[in-house]
Amino acid sequence: MKKYDYIIVGAGAAGCVLAYRLSEDPEISVALLEAGPPDTHPFIKMPKGLAKVMADPKHVWGYASVPEDTNNQTSEVWVRGRVLGGSSSINGMMYVRGQPADFDTIAEISSDDWSWDHIGAAYAALESHELGGDETRGADGPLRVTLPDTKDTITDAMLDAGKSMGWVEKPDTNAPDDVEGIGYAPRTVYKGRRQSAATAFLDPIRSRPNLDIITDCTVDRVVLEGKRAVGVYVVHEGQKKQIECRVEVILCGGAMASPNILERSGIGDPERLSDLGIDVVVANPNVGENLLEHRAIIMQWKLNKDISHNKKYYGLGMIKAGLQYYLTRSGPMSAAAYEQVAWFKTRPGLNRPDAQFLFAPFSFDFEKDRKDVERHPGIHVTIYPLRPTSRGHVHITSTDMDAPPQLRTNYRDTEEDRQAMIGAVRVARKWVQQEPLAQYVEEETLPGPDYSSDDDILKAYDQFGTCGYHAVGSCRMSADPETSVVDPELKVRGVEGLRVIDTSIMPVIPSGNTNGPTMAMAWRAADIIQRKSLASV
Repeated sequence: MKKYDYIIVGAGAAGCVLAYRLSEDPEISVALLEAGPPDTHPFIKMPKGLAKVMADPKHVWGYASVPEDTNNQTSEVWVRGRVLGGSSSINGMMYVRGQPADFDTIAEISSDDWSWDHIGAAYAALESHELGGDETRGADGPLRVTLPDTKDTITDAMLDAGKSMGWVEKPDTNAPDDVEGIGYAPRTVYKGRRQSAATAFLDPIRSRPNLDIITDCTVDRVVLEGKRAVGVYVVHEGQKKQIECRVEVILCGGAMASPNILERSGIGDPERLSDLGIDVVVANPNVGENLLEHRAIIMQWKLNKDISHNKKYYGLGMIKAGLQYYLTRSGPMSAAAYEQVAWFKTRPGLNRPDAQFLFAPFSFDFEKDRKDVERHPGIHVTIYPLRPTSRGHVHITSTDMDAPPQLRTNYRDTEEDRQAMIGAVRVARKWVQQEPLAQYVEEETLPGPDYSSDDDILKAYDQFGTCGYHAVGSCRMSADPETSVVDPELKVRGVEGLRVIDTSIMPVIPSGNTNGPTMAMAWRAADIIQRKSLASV
C-alpha cells in the first residue's frame, strides 16, 4: 500500500475532524483507517433507529466488564461504534459542549492549549448552529446542530417542573454560564437525519485526492523503528498488511481501543507486557489506567393521563411515525434520544452543577431490554453525576487483537461519587413533585419507592445502572510525565511520530456528553499538529 504523511487510526468523532483539517493542505497525504464498514446502514441516518444499529454486532464493538460489587457482580457491555463515524454514528445525538471550567481544568493539568479560550473558538469554527453564531456558537461550520421541534403538554410540564425547582430556562443549554439550568437539548440532527462526524466532516471532502478513507481496516499495532512510529500493521479485508507514514501515526480509536493498540505495540506497563510476551519499547504503567466513566441510572414514572409519547412507538402509532419519517423526514423517528437536558447541584454548598438529567417523554419496557416502550403512558430520566473520581482500567489480555480486553469499571469507589449518585436520585424525586408535572405522575416504577434509603439508592445503581458511554482517561494527558501517557501536545511519551487524540486523553470528563468535546478537542489538536509538525515535512 502507498505511503502517507499521516495515518489516522479510527474514523470516529476525533478521526473525522482530523481528516477534515489535515487534508485541507493539498500537499499533505492522509489515510483515515476505520475497522468497521461504511456508514450505509439504513438506520444510521434515521435518528430513532439508533437502537437497531447499537444491537448490530457488525457495527459495534462490545466490551464486557469484569463483574464487581459496583455493577452488582454482573458483567455489563460498553458499546462503541465500529463503522465510519464511529460512535457518532450510533449515539443518542445529544450535543453538549461542556463548560469553560471543564476545559480550564484540563488546561491546568496540561497546558494553555486546552483552555476555554481555544476550545470555545474551536466550537465556533466547527458548528453550524440553528440559533446562529455568537461568541462561542458557530454559524458556518460543517457540523449542523438543531433543537427539538416537538413541544407538547408533557414536554412543557417537564420543563416547567424544572423551572419550579429554581433552574434557569436556557434557550441554548450550552451557553457557557455553568448555572443550574434546563432547556430543550441541542442535537446533531439536520432535516431529520443524523449528523455524524462522517456526515459532517467526511462527506464534504471525500473527493480530495490527498485523502484515502479505508474501511474494514483494523489496526493491530504501530510499526516502530526503534522508538519512532513509521506505520501500522493492519488487517484489511481479511489480509495482514503494513501501511507506512512519513510524519505521524495518530490514534483516534477511543478510550477503549487506543490504549490496547499502544499495549500491543510495546508501550505500557512492563510487567503486564512481559507476561504476554510483548517486547517493551516504552515502559509506562499509565497506559489503560485512569479510566473515568459516568455511572447512570434510568428512573421512570407511570402517568395518569395519556399524554406521553409511548403510543407513538408501537402498533399503529409506530406505523404512522415510520410513514411520516420516510415521507417528510419529520415526526417521532426524527427525534434524538432525549428532548431536554438539565444540570443541577446534588447537594447544597457546591459552586457549580455536578449532575445531569436527560429527559424523555416516553418510558421503556425493560422486560424487552429497552427495545420497546411500555403500553401505559410514562416518562423517564437518565441521571448521572458529571465529574466522577472513581477510576477503572482497560488492558489487553492477549496479543490477539480480537481477544476482549479486561475492563474494570470500579464505579462509586469514592465517597464523593457515592454522595453525588444518591443526591441525584433525590433531586429527581423532588422534580416530579413539582407542578405542573406532579398532577400527571401516578407512581415511580423504576427503581421504585422501595429504594428509598441511601444504601437502597446505591443498590439501585448496582441493579439498574448503566454506563454513560462517555469513558475517558485511559491515555491520560498531563504536563506531568509520571502520571500521563501523552504530553500536552498529544505526543505519546517516549515515542516519536505518535500521538493520541480521542476521549482517552481527557484527564477529566467534561460536564456532560463527550461527542461535542471530542470534536472540539480534535479541532484544536489539528491546530497544534499543524503548528508543530507540518513545517518539518
